[in-house]
Amino acid sequence: MSSRRSASPDPLAGTGSGPVAVLVVTWNSAEVLPEFLASLPKGMAGLDWRLVVADNDSADGTVEVVRSLAPDATVVQTGRNAGYAAGVNAALAAAAGWEGGFRAALVCNPDVRMREGCAGLLVDALGEVRPGGGRVGISVPLLYEEDGRTLLHSLRRESSVTRALGEAVIGNRRAGRFPHWSELVTDPAAYGRETVADWATGALMALSGECLAACGPWDESFFLYSEETEYCLRARDLGFVTRLEPSASATHLGGDSRVSPRLWSLLTVNRVRLFRRRHGLAATTAFRAAVLLRESSRAVLGRPASLAAARALAGRPAPHGAP
Repeated sequence: MSSRRSASPDPLAGTGSGPVAVLVVTWNSAEVLPEFLASLPKGMAGLDWRLVVADNDSADGTVEVVRSLAPDATVVQTGRNAGYAAGVNAALAAAAGWEGGFRAALVCNPDVRMREGCAGLLVDALGEVRPGGGRVGISVPLLYEEDGRTLLHSLRRESSVTRALGEAVIGNRRAGRFPHWSELVTDPAAYGRETVADWATGALMALSGECLAACGPWDESFFLYSEETEYCLRARDLGFVTRLEPSASATHLGGDSRVSPRLWSLLTVNRVRLFRRRHGLAATTAFRAAVLLRESSRAVLGRPASLAAARALAGRPAPHGAP
C-alpha cells in the first residue's frame, strides 16, 4: 500500500452518463441497515440510482440483510476489514464497471437517514461554478442528530497551529465562532446558506464524476478518520470545492468516536498524520503539541477518550486495526 494513496488501478475509468451510484461501506452494520435501505426511495426521489454495498468482512449477517432487503444491490465483499477508504474504492470500482458507468456518487454511512429529495438536491448542486472560483465537486447536506431537530456542526476549516491552539485553550465550540481559532464551523449563519468549507464530515456527501476522475482513489493509508478530510483538501487543491446545500438534510445516528477511547485516539492521531503530509516539520511539531495540550487538559477533567488520545500522541503505540 502506498503511503499516500491506494496503489490499485484507478477505479473511476468507467465514470460516465449512467445512474447515480449510492455507495455504502459496512462493517457489522446489520442493526442499522434495514432502516437505511427503507429510507433510500424517498431520499433518492427523482434520480436514477443504483446501490453498491462494500462490506468489510462483517460477522453479523450484514451481507445477508442487504441481499434480502435490497436484492438488486451490487455487493462487494472485500474479504477483510480493509478500512473505510478501501471500502469506498471497492464500491467505486464496482460502479465503474456498469454499462455507461455512473454520473455521480453518493457516499453514505449506513446510519444516515436521508430526508425526502435530499440526494437530488445534492446532485443538482454539483458542477456549479462558484463566484470566487472553483467548481462544486462535493456537496453535503445539513445533518441532524437522532432526535431530528439538533443540528450537527458538520463543516470544517483546514487544520492549522492557531486553530489547534484555540481549541486547546477555549474549546472547539467556543473557538468555532472565530475562523482563525478552530476547525469547527459553529456560526449558525453558515448553515443557513450555500457555504463553501475546506471539508465536511463524511457521513453523507455527493461527489461529481468530474471530481472523482480528477482526484482518483481515496487514500487507503487512513484506515478510519481523516480520509474524507484528505479527499476534500485534495479536491480543493485541484479546483473543486466542498459546498453545503442547506435545502438538503438528513439524520445521522452518530458514531462511536464520541465515547470510544480507541476510536477517538485513532481520529486524533490521524489528524496529526494528515497535517504532517501537508506541512513541514516545525509546523507539525507545533500542531502536535497543541493537539496534545487539548487532549491532556481534557484527560485531567476525567475524559477517558482524551486520556487514550494523549497517550497515543505522547509516543505510546498508536491505535490501529479495526475498532
